[in-house]
Amino acid sequence: MSVMERRLQLLLDEERYSRLSAESRESGRSIASLIREAIDTRWESGWAERQAAAGRLLEWVTPESGEREPDWSEVKAAMEQELIDKLP
Repeated sequence: MSVMERRLQLLLDEERYSRLSAESRESGRSIASLIREAIDTRWESGWAERQAAAGRLLEWVTPESGEREPDWSEVKAAMEQELIDKLP
């Protein structure tokens, strides 16, 4: 979580404030956190672009065969079994 560095004074009409206040009571969150969430929802901080770039990178490094990468626990178990099989 980032450090809050700016203070903002915001004037709201009664209807908007009532909606925020009700949501605050129901969710157990502060009104300020609800407003920050609304800002983040409306104006994304680049998260979607970074997520899309990560997806493109994963597509680039994923084998085209469609085979899934083996799970490390499966690889480890196979290696251990291979060593056990070689024991006298």
